[in-house]
Amino acid sequence: MASVSIYLNFMGNTEEAFNFYKSVFKTDYEGSIMYMKDAPPHEGMPPLSEKDLNAVMHVSLPILGGVRIMGTDALESMGHTLKIGNNITINLEPDSREETERLFHLLAEGGSDIVPLSDQFWSALWGCCLDKFGIRWMFNFQEKK
Repeated sequence: MASVSIYLNFMGNTEEAFNFYKSVFKTDYEGSIMYMKDAPPHEGMPPLSEKDLNAVMHVSLPILGGVRIMGTDALESMGHTLKIGNNITINLEPDSREETERLFHLLAEGGSDIVPLSDQFWSALWGCCLDKFGIRWMFNFQEKK
């Protein structure tokens, strides 16, 4: 079933923030926290420092009414900086590859900061864009098994 969630970016304190949100909403993480060190090496990517290896790659927490917040640590070593506007992304998880591609292409048209849709190691078609109005959209379509 298609879903929408809110993706939050932090500069090294994602785990602290999500432990706080977990206590506020009195819910549990969906799965466990994934750290950068849990990801397989990516061709062409420089080695990460010990600090970056222990940064949060992904965490998901249900909050209210079926809505989930998800989060990650932005890596300063990779040139990431945060400011109001790039610290929150609307995450779309459509029901089909075709719908994912359709939505991505329409929202990316006239936009910028586009990471093209591509198949990822977590078995998903993933991409991200900033639309022409400055809203960040992330797409994560996972084939049903």
